[in-house]
Amino acid sequence: MSPTQLIITVLVIAAVVAIAAFAWVSARRKALRNRFGPEYDRLVAEQDSRTAAERELRERERRHAELTLTPLTDESRRRYAADWEEIQARFIDSPAEAVGAADELVTRLIAERGYPTEDYSDQLAHLSVEHAQTLTHYRDAHEIHLRNERGEASTEQLRQAVVHYRALFAELLGEDPVRHHHADEPRPDATQDAQSR
Repeated sequence: MSPTQLIITVLVIAAVVAIAAFAWVSARRKALRNRFGPEYDRLVAEQDSRTAAERELRERERRHAELTLTPLTDESRRRYAADWEEIQARFIDSPAEAVGAADELVTRLIAERGYPTEDYSDQLAHLSVEHAQTLTHYRDAHEIHLRNERGEASTEQLRQAVVHYRALFAELLGEDPVRHHHADEPRPDATQDAQSR
């Protein structure tokens, strides 16, 4: 083989390796984007680089794989659904208490499924692996819950918190916890009743 042919062969091999590497990185990136959805974009915006964000997401997947997640029994599912309906009914008379109860119920459900609940940031990281599509709802609900504890949340914000909690709650439960109506509110007239008191 002549030196020219050798150089061409080396360049072709290098090009093939570069294309394969690019395709592999692109496929991994696409898989992470599909799995984490909005959480992928949020983390990329927060981190110094896309590579750092993707490394964090792969680490989340690794830690998540170490969890022992358990499905709910039918009895637990019914109990949680009944507890959720009670929270919605309580919203009419006591929106602030209902939001606190919703936060506690969601945390209890998260723990029963097998997710750690000691550290909120760690909890979010673990949940993001399988529940990334509803994680923004959970973050928003938790932020309103914290404002509620400081006495800074309006009735409308409290209503939104319950709606946000319900998104993750329903996903973890495996069904919509509201059987009697499918309104986007805790109860159809809950906000008006609460505001008129």
